Amino acid sequence: MEYFNSELETLSRSKLRKLQNERLQWQVKRVYERVAFYKNLFDENGIDPKEIKGLDDLHKLPFTKKVALRDNYPFALFASSMEDVVRLHCSSGTTGKPIVVGYTKNDIDVFSEVVARSLVAAGCRRGMKLQNAYGYGLFTGGLGLHYGAEKLGMTVIPISGGGTEKQLLLLQDFQSEAICCTPSYALTIAEAAQRESILDKINLRYAILGAEPWTESIRAEVENKLKVKATNIYGLSEIIGPGVSQEDVDEPGTGSYIWEDHFFPEIVDKDSGEPLPEGKEGVLVFTTLTKEAMPLLRYWTNDITSIYYDKSAKRTHVKMGSIIGRSDDMLIIRGVNLFHTQVGAALENFIEFSSNYQLVVTHEHTMDDVEVRVEISDVLYSALGKENQDALSHEKIMQAHQRLQRKLKDNIGLTMKLIVSVPGTIPRSEGGKLNRILDLRKAGVVPV
Repeated sequence: MEYFNSELETLSRSKLRKLQNERLQWQVKRVYERVAFYKNLFDENGIDPKEIKGLDDLHKLPFTKKVALRDNYPFALFASSMEDVVRLHCSSGTTGKPIVVGYTKNDIDVFSEVVARSLVAAGCRRGMKLQNAYGYGLFTGGLGLHYGAEKLGMTVIPISGGGTEKQLLLLQDFQSEAICCTPSYALTIAEAAQRESILDKINLRYAILGAEPWTESIRAEVENKLKVKATNIYGLSEIIGPGVSQEDVDEPGTGSYIWEDHFFPEIVDKDSGEPLPEGKEGVLVFTTLTKEAMPLLRYWTNDITSIYYDKSAKRTHVKMGSIIGRSDDMLIIRGVNLFHTQVGAALENFIEFSSNYQLVVTHEHTMDDVEVRVEISDVLYSALGKENQDALSHEKIMQAHQRLQRKLKDNIGLTMKLIVSVPGTIPRSEGGKLNRILDLRKAGVVPV
């Protein structure tokens, strides 16, 4: 089984575009009639919903940004009556009240299907056991993966995030074939399993990882330590949750399929908002084509990526590249744009260091400074102190330090202080998202 829904996943481009156009017309009409925010937005911009005939007219519509969700808290963006809303989720946001999203029964069915499609693409099959280490509750991750896995016919172990000791116990006793969690927490589990010497006692084959940007070096470390095939699942609560896009386990390094029969993507310039051509990096924008409870038109995600069609792929849906960062999280240091994932990418092929890193941002006098913290790899660290290897290992670390500092300067254009520490000194994930940036500028604190 390579597909969960082979008809829709391999639909011809012409038939898929026809379906998208029909669904867009239905959605535009619906939000204009049912959501005051969109009616006012259309009227203020002189847009007649009947003029939107299909995707070629999508650029005529204004963007919907996160401030609209905050301003219409909690339910003013809903296009369905509360009698038809069967579930509410929230995302934390960075300030103020949470972002609230709602689901009708049909929305939950769509959510479950796109997650089931994603799990099949990740290598999962009916009858496998999935250890679900995403958080349950108001966040969409836990229940989203749970319902999708059940729809596929998997046995779900709803352990939620954290509790690493219990995670290891169940991985051994239940012999789970797949796990879903953040990539940083996958590394936490892998390191704990290594310390407990139980890697040969677990049966994991697949890791479905998401909720935070990650790099190829992190993938390689997860795959090497857990002996799994790791793929990225992408989503955001405002659109539906995890399952908006997914990598295929048999097509590594070629991007993630966007299930565009439900979520139509655009890439636009972060400054002008103008649409960008295939393959160019910009802000990812989504229009929900089938969402009933809280549909969104041209939602500005702030995620920076690109989209493109892979003609050699097994599905016809468009693919997106890795998320290189968020436009609102981009650091501007001495006039240079910096995403933390650039540091993660620079660490690739440095066997002397682990893939765990952190950026510490400070402001002294009149300038911002960034300190990059990395850890010595477990293998090299274990060699330190051994007879006849101590001096050699220290020399390797010094040489790698110099090479990495040069690579950061060459690739990013910034001279940054590089601090190398022993394994275990940089914060680990305990099940939630891991913040790779420690910004001390507002706190006025100098790191020690």
